Amino acid sequence: MAWRKILPALFQAFRHNTLPKGGRILGVSRDVLSDDEFRNLIGERFQNIEGEKRPTKEEFSEFAKLLRYQSCDLSSSPDYALLKNRLNEHVSDVRVMYLATAPQLFTTICENLGAQSLNSDSTRIVLEKPLGQDLKSNQEINATVKRFFQEWQIFRIDHYLGKPSVQNLFALRFGNSLFEPIWRRESVSSIQITLAEEIGIESRGPFYERTGALRDMIQNHALQLLCAIAMEPPINAHADAIRDEKLKVLRSLKPWTAKSLKHDLVRAQYMEGSVAGSAVKAYIQEDGVAKDSKTETFVALKTEVNNWRWAGVPFFIRTGKRLAQQDARIVINFRQTPHPIFQTPFGSANRLTIHLQPQDGMALHLFAQGPSQNTTKQAHHTQRTPLGPMLSPVQLNLDFEQRFGADRVGAYERLLLDALAGRLNLFVRSDEQEAAWSWVEPIIDDWQSGDAPLYTYPSGSWGPIESKEMIEHSGHHWDDDKQT
Repeated sequence: MAWRKILPALFQAFRHNTLPKGGRILGVSRDVLSDDEFRNLIGERFQNIEGEKRPTKEEFSEFAKLLRYQSCDLSSSPDYALLKNRLNEHVSDVRVMYLATAPQLFTTICENLGAQSLNSDSTRIVLEKPLGQDLKSNQEINATVKRFFQEWQIFRIDHYLGKPSVQNLFALRFGNSLFEPIWRRESVSSIQITLAEEIGIESRGPFYERTGALRDMIQNHALQLLCAIAMEPPINAHADAIRDEKLKVLRSLKPWTAKSLKHDLVRAQYMEGSVAGSAVKAYIQEDGVAKDSKTETFVALKTEVNNWRWAGVPFFIRTGKRLAQQDARIVINFRQTPHPIFQTPFGSANRLTIHLQPQDGMALHLFAQGPSQNTTKQAHHTQRTPLGPMLSPVQLNLDFEQRFGADRVGAYERLLLDALAGRLNLFVRSDEQEAAWSWVEPIIDDWQSGDAPLYTYPSGSWGPIESKEMIEHSGHHWDDDKQT
């Protein structure tokens, strides 16, 4: 995490001249390294950065002057005195401690930081997901952290909230009057959230065996995106006003029942297949994975938000590894016109697609007059034959990278700068996390009972056939054939 995400993000902030002046960056781990050895290690890692984000030799030389290193066994109390001495070598107004560690270490780290009085008001602590394995462990971690840090010092990070496209989702909803009148059940037929990855678990077998797709993606990223879509307009842009509205959405999610766990939820695991033209192995063949593993690498589900704005509108969520392509997007499907006077392609309606990655933008799908053609078979099935000609699908595209430039602030860069500045708007409050864990808890219990089926899907596909059947039983379909 440090060399793949955090340090590259800090380098981009350094390049953009937005890091606070006079600061420094202290790396901490068990490895015994000198400052220079740490700088050389990071320099080597940075060579793997692609494109224009890779630093030049001169840029890294200047950035490296900020880097320091302290060897510390974070599970060992005596080492924290060494850490305190190293931190006290440099006087600073603000200290941000980023805990990119296993969650089981969070309580130990906070207890030892408190014992060394490293939890003063000038300290902010960033906690990586997953914050626990279930509701109970999440509550225990939060309770321990709150013994030593106040809520305004705690930054529970979800990097999806820092993505420019997610920021533009908030801007779309609350900075424009165009969509507000139709952002509700009367106009929206369904909403889809897809978080698809081509990659497998890479070298994270033991971690993924403990976590799985539900904890890794649904409990945090997917539910935060659902909140951004479904929340009511906050009274202002302050952190708690935003997080209050997200909490209302989480508490409004339709509770799981024995029937919905059976019919509205699919879990699966990837098998051998081909991704981007290369053969890949099955999940149970990955290093660190049990040969009889029941860990899910794919989840698809249907839920609803039981409030006046969204009652009856299905929200479909799916996420998985080794899928056909990397593709994170939100699709807002609007209802068909109540009285058709034109012909349109069968089953089609207006929709808004918000691309999160690898594209960054949005597309509004409409209908317009196209070339005349005989398309009677494609007309809507209705008792009244539409009078007008066939309309063709068209779309209004907005590419954010093309419009605003590719060198925009990335998710981790934005969130790290917000932590330095003490801005909590894009971080998750403890009651939000607990509400999310409460909602997924029945799923965890059901899967642990051993009765729930675990399906399979070939790598390079869009998941198991059961996922397609699940959404089609609700009268909808996944948006796989609409990639634009």
